[in-house]
Amino acid sequence: MEQTAAEKLTLVGKLAAPYGVKGWVKIYSYTDPIDNLFSYKPWQVKRDGQWFPVKLEAAKRHGKGLIAKLAGIESPEQARDWGGAEIYVSLDQLPELEAGEYYWSQLENLLVLTESGELLGRVDHLIETGSNDVLVVKATADSRDKTERLIPYLPEQVIKEIDLDAGTIRVDWDPEF
Repeated sequence: MEQTAAEKLTLVGKLAAPYGVKGWVKIYSYTDPIDNLFSYKPWQVKRDGQWFPVKLEAAKRHGKGLIAKLAGIESPEQARDWGGAEIYVSLDQLPELEAGEYYWSQLENLLVLTESGELLGRVDHLIETGSNDVLVVKATADSRDKTERLIPYLPEQVIKEIDLDAGTIRVDWDPEF
């Protein structure tokens, strides 16, 4: 699926296990609060490397989680086939952030450099730990070594500069760590 700048998609959740006997599926949401996921439409679902537009027929909170009924999924067996598929929406649907705030999808794939300009790698993904988020930085062909690093996302302390236009994050981080 070709994406123009206006159609840039961002990951907002994933389909999980079947729920019930009528084709409902459990949903894992990356939004906060979790049920904000249902306000973003249309969904584009990535499954096995292919993109599919998905229509949400019904959705609701269930206990501490979410469940949804998707068009065309009528049985637990069909729902199981979609387990693990990722849910994306257009980035321009998300609320504007204040200066200095970023969506995780904006940080993914940025090159990570030390303050002295040494390349540590590229942000592969982020992890939520409770106390602070963590950048998972994987080595590139040009990075100083082949080490995967976990760098805490602590603006001003560790994260010194984020330049989305240049595609870089500058960090105060010892490359030996």
